[in-house]
Amino acid sequence: MTSFVDRVNLQVIAGKGGNGCVSVHREKFKPLGGPDGGNGGHGGDVVFVVDPNVHTLLDFHFQTRLQGGNGRHGQGSNRDGANGESVRVPVPNGTVVYSGGEILADLTGNGSEVTVAEGGRGGRGNRALVSSKRKVPGFAELGEAGDEFAVTLELKSVADVGLVGFPSAGKSSLIASMSAARPKIADYPFTTLTPNLGVVSAGATTYTIADVPGLIPGAAAGKGLGLEFLRHIERCAVLAHVVDTANLESDRDPVSDIEALEHELAEYGGLADRPRVIVLNKVDLPDGRELADYVSGDLEKFGWPVYAVSAVSREGLKELNFAFAKEVEEYRAAQPPIEATRAVIRPLAVDDSGFEIKRVKPAFEGDVEFVVTGAKPERWISQTNFENEEAVGYLADRLAAIGIEDALVKEGAVPGSFVRIADYEFEWQPTDPNIIATVGPRGTDARFEVSDRKGADERLAERKERRAELLERVAKEKEARGKSRKG
Repeated sequence: MTSFVDRVNLQVIAGKGGNGCVSVHREKFKPLGGPDGGNGGHGGDVVFVVDPNVHTLLDFHFQTRLQGGNGRHGQGSNRDGANGESVRVPVPNGTVVYSGGEILADLTGNGSEVTVAEGGRGGRGNRALVSSKRKVPGFAELGEAGDEFAVTLELKSVADVGLVGFPSAGKSSLIASMSAARPKIADYPFTTLTPNLGVVSAGATTYTIADVPGLIPGAAAGKGLGLEFLRHIERCAVLAHVVDTANLESDRDPVSDIEALEHELAEYGGLADRPRVIVLNKVDLPDGRELADYVSGDLEKFGWPVYAVSAVSREGLKELNFAFAKEVEEYRAAQPPIEATRAVIRPLAVDDSGFEIKRVKPAFEGDVEFVVTGAKPERWISQTNFENEEAVGYLADRLAAIGIEDALVKEGAVPGSFVRIADYEFEWQPTDPNIIATVGPRGTDARFEVSDRKGADERLAERKERRAELLERVAKEKEARGKSRKG
C-alpha cells in the first residue's frame, strides 16, 4: 500500500470559550465587596504550519478531525479562566487549503501558517458587566462556540523541474541517476504510482526535480494516473519532455509523443508559459541512438533545447543538469521573493451593527413570526443564559439599544408576536424604559414581575404543543399513504 497521500478531507473545530463567573467578594468587615467574577478563557485555534520535515498528508489519512482546546471558566476573586490550547498542525510545503470549493490559503515557504478555525471568545464575568445601572450584576456571559469548517487539503509539490512523459520513458531512472532519490524502477508501464522528488546540485545551484506518473492520451480528462498527479507540476519552473527513443511500438514516434503530451498539458491548463526541454532518453541502446539522430531535425519545429542522454550510462546527464540549473536560475530571478506568511481566516466582524428583520409565513393561523439576522444579535443570543432573568433583561436592553425593537414595530410586530433570533424563539414584549432593571435580588429583572410572563410562557408552550401535534399528524398521514400504496 502506498504511503503517499496528497489530498484529504478534514473537519476542523476550534475550541469553545469558557463561561464567565458570577461572584460577589466576601470578606470579614467588607459587606459591600462588589462583584469579582472573572472572565472565561478563549478557545484554542486550529493552525496549519508549513514544516520542512513533512512531505505528505499521510497523517491526516488516519486523523480526519482536528479540534482546539476549550477555554476554562472564570472563577471568583477576579480569576480569569485559562485560554484553550491551540492546535498547530504541520503540513508539507505547497499545501493548498480549500473550503466550499474556494481557496482559503496557499501555503508555500517554510514557516508559513494559516489560522483556519478561530477559537470562541470567553464570556465576561459579572465584574466586567458592572455599569451605572447594574452595580452588582447577578449574571455573566456564556462562552462562544469556536469556528467549525470542513476543509480539503491538497498537496502541490514545490519542485523546480517537472519530468513528463509516457509510461516507461525512464523518468524515474533519470531522477535516480541525477539525485540521491531511489524511486521504484521496473520494465513495465505505470511502475511509478506516486510523484518522486529528488534534490540535484549543479555548481552553486541546487534545485528539486519531480516526475509525474506516466501520462497517456486523455490524462487531462481522467484516463490513467495523469489527472490525479498533474497538479504536482503546476509550480515547476521548467517542464522536460522525456522521450523513450528505444520504444518498439510501431504506432509511436518522439514527435507524436511530444505533441500528445502538449495536448494534455494544454487541456489541464496553466502551464503554457513554462520553458520546455526535450530529453531523448535511452541513447545507450543501438536503436535508441539511431532514432535520436534521425528525429533531431524534426524536433527543431518545437524550438526547445534537445538533449540526448542515458540514465544508465550517464551520457549527457552533466550537460542536462547544468541546462536545468540555468533555466531554474532564470525563473527564480524573475520571481518576487517568497516569504513566510501568516494568514487568519476570519468570519464577518462581530462588531457589525447591521441586522435584518424578515416577516415569515406563520406556521399556524393567528401566529405572526419575525426572523432577526445579524452578527451582533446572533452572538448575544449565544452568550445569554436564558435561565437567568437578569441576563435575559440585559439581552433585551442590548437589542433595544441597536434599534431592533423599533424595527420590529415598523415591520408590524405587536406584543405577543413570535420572534426568532438564531436558534432561539420567544414571544416579544416591548422593553419598558421606565423600569429600572436592577431593582430586586440578583439574577432577577423587574420587567419579569410586572409583565404577564406566566401568560407568555403558557402561550409559547401551547404553540409548541400545537406544532408537535401537527408534525405527528403529518407523519401518520405519510405512514397511511405508504401502507395504501403497498396494499
